[in-house]
Amino acid sequence: MKYVVLLLIVALVLYVMSRKRAAPPPPPPAKPPPAPRIEGIVACERCGLHLPRSEALPGPGGELFCSPAHRDAGPPG
Repeated sequence: MKYVVLLLIVALVLYVMSRKRAAPPPPPPAKPPPAPRIEGIVACERCGLHLPRSEALPGPGGELFCSPAHRDAGPPG
């Protein structure tokens, strides 16, 4: 009888050890989000409003404006 109990204990230990070994590895850490792109700020030639360079509208002489109305209004004055 004592051999049966010993055999059950050994089987239980082996079962627990095999379950721990079969556990899936933890997922890799998530990549940090990319850093935000820094964009230059420009001022409208007509009113002086500051806006991102990508939103500015170029004028005929290379000036930058905040809206089509300011671009088409002519030189400030």
